[in-house]
Order: sequence, then structure tokens, then C-alpha cells
Amino acid sequence: MNAEIFEAEEGATTGTTIQGMPIGSPLYNIDPVRGIEYWRCRAVAAVFTVGGDLNDLIPDGLRLASANPIGMVMIAEYGGSTLGRYLELTSFVQVVDESGRLGMYIPYIYVTNDSAMAAGREVLGAPKKLADIRLEDSYDTIQGTMDRPAGKRLATLTMAPSSRMDPALFQAVLAMGTPFFSLRHIPGPPGGMLVHELIEWSSEIHVHKDAAGDQLMFTGPGSLTYDSPSAIDPLYRIEVAGMIACTYMEFDVRLINGRAIKSSSRIQT
Repeated sequence: MNAEIFEAEEGATTGTTIQGMPIGSPLYNIDPVRGIEYWRCRAVAAVFTVGGDLNDLIPDGLRLASANPIGMVMIAEYGGSTLGRYLELTSFVQVVDESGRLGMYIPYIYVTNDSAMAAGREVLGAPKKLADIRLEDSYDTIQGTMDRPAGKRLATLTMAPSSRMDPALFQAVLAMGTPFFSLRHIPGPPGGMLVHELIEWSSEIHVHKDAAGDQLMFTGPGSLTYDSPSAIDPLYRIEVAGMIACTYMEFDVRLINGRAIKSSSRIQT
């Protein structure tokens, strides 16, 4: 494993651990070699072509992969992690970086855990907010929802895991090592440092197997709806132009390879 995983800023480590604030009782601790680890995970996802103009959401150093790029919304339940147990909704849009590599940019991401929110924002630049997220089994379906605030339903993802998913579909959309991009923007007071960095990172996903040795990846009919528009949390901007697949899987994962690839940080005036 690359020892540069989650490269820490000067003063951000104690020994070999990346720590958040407050000093002496940090909100999170990250092993700089192993990264953030998750186990007993499950997730539903919708993969689709994206409609509408998203160019204003894409930071300098990236461009949309096409006029109608692939997008994905995933609602995950992390049964355990080095940041604690939590749920998460992540939106992805396929982009190309300046070297021509395909990757996924994350314009919106929500969690139910303050440690996950702080670590995501401060270390990786993932624009995490807290929200009410649920992942529930009902009848023949698995349904993920997100409210923000409570009672205002912003997204519902429902699917029926009716057949095994071809691993090639998973590899085509989210192969091992797919670059994720996020914008780490941390303002500062006058005379302090304003941090504005494009961060690249990735995940190492290990799909669980059932007793017969088959991977627990399923596909089936499903839908993603943006139940009510919000100017505060405009998830609906990641518009579903054409559904490609809805999926369900169970897995372990760790987040790896955090590094800044573009920076315009400066002293705040």
C-alpha cells in the first residue's frame, strides 16, 4: 500500500495518525497508510445519463465527459467504519481531467455522522452535509431516502434486486481505482490561508460473497426521484435523462490515494 495515502498537512498528524479538531480530543483519526476503512456495507445505486447543463458545477481542471455524461446516485449504509456507523448519499458525474483520464466528480454528498462529515470535508474536500438518510427493505424492494431538513424529502431511490448483476457493468461504471474528484475549499480569516484545491482520491471495494461463492451484486427495476426541489440542496440538478441500471450490493471498502492535483490556495485578504 502506498505510504502517501491521505498525505497529511504539516501539523495535521500526531505520530502516524491524521487527526481532526479539537486538539486532544479529535473528531476523527485516520491511519495515513490504510486510509478510512468500512465493513458490513450495503448500497443501492442508480446509474443514468445526465441531462441539463452542469458546467457551472464542474471545477477548473475537469470537464464533463460528454454532453450527456454518466451520472450515479448511491445511498449506502456503512455498518461499521473507522469513522463509526453511518449512512450516506453521494452524487457522481463522469468527468475528464487535464490528462484525459475518466473519473467521477462529486458535486453533492450527505452523511448522518459528524465525524464522517468533518473528515470528508477537511481531508478530501468532499462537500459533505448532515442529512436524514435511510436505507430500508420493504416487500420485494430496497429503498433509500434522504430528507433535509427532516420532513422535506429530497430524493427517493427504490429498486428490486431481482437478478445477479454482471460484474462487467460494475467495472464499467466504478472499476477499482476509478479516480474520484472533489474540491477542497476552506476559507480563512484576513491574513490566513484560503485553501482551494482539486483533490483526487479513490476506493478499494471488495464485494461480499454468498455461501455459494457468488458476489452479492444485483440489478433490477428501479427508479430515482427528486421528490421536492430545494434551492439550498439542489440535488435535482443531477437530472436523470435516461436510466441505465439500478443496483444493490454488499461490500467492504477503504478510501485511498488522497492527493491535491491542482491548487490556487492563497493568503486571505
